[in-house]
Amino acid sequence: MTPDLTPAQEAELRRRQKSRSIVMGLCLGALAVLFFGISMAKML
Repeated sequence: MTPDLTPAQEAELRRRQKSRSIVMGLCLGALAVLFFGISMAKML
């Protein structure tokens, strides 16, 4: 059961979700780059 949100509250919720998704995507990308860098360093 979801509470009824006003349009302003829903917009704020979507904004927070979007910013959280962007941060998680950047963290995942940084982790992938870190793993790639470690793999390249091990090959040398």
